Amino acid sequence: MSLRRLIVGLGNPGAQYEWTRHNLGFMLIDQLARETGAQVKRRECRALIGRAEMEGLQVNLVKPQTYMNLSGEAVACLLAKLESSSPAQSLIVISDDIALPFGSIRLRARGSSGGHNGLKSIIAAIRTDEFVRLRIGIKPEHPVSDTRRFVLEEFPRSARAEVEKILERGAAALRAVLRDGIDKAMSVYNSDK
Repeated sequence: MSLRRLIVGLGNPGAQYEWTRHNLGFMLIDQLARETGAQVKRRECRALIGRAEMEGLQVNLVKPQTYMNLSGEAVACLLAKLESSSPAQSLIVISDDIALPFGSIRLRARGSSGGHNGLKSIIAAIRTDEFVRLRIGIKPEHPVSDTRRFVLEEFPRSARAEVEKILERGAAALRAVLRDGIDKAMSVYNSDK
């Protein structure tokens, strides 16, 4: 039987956050749901979940509803239900990253939180940083004095077409991880645009 993987998009629940930079994880889960015909609405472990098939594998698409800083609570609960002894094999997390140029994608097999509160919460809750993550760059063009405010601002309407392209590329990168493995996917997608 194939291992059911968790693909977790980080974000904040609620319409007021829907188009904010910090919600790129949720947006990419929605993109995958559209592509696979999945419904991400089953409630479990303080998260919304949908089952999908991607690259011949069964996956759970996950949007934690705990708010960003407590994302780890939902992820730890779901991993326990999955009875996974190896987050490295069963968990992929999608987040925004203010240190990366806007629109760039970085895949990693492991690593620190990079100061991202959602990743920090997950690492603390599951007691390892050994899991795949896909980070999407949101770095501002000009220095900002209040990064918290910046990440919680909506993308300008003028950027939305670009955001759609970034989400399509992110979805393709995740498919590559599932199909070809993290190392090969990193060699293809870890570029600046």
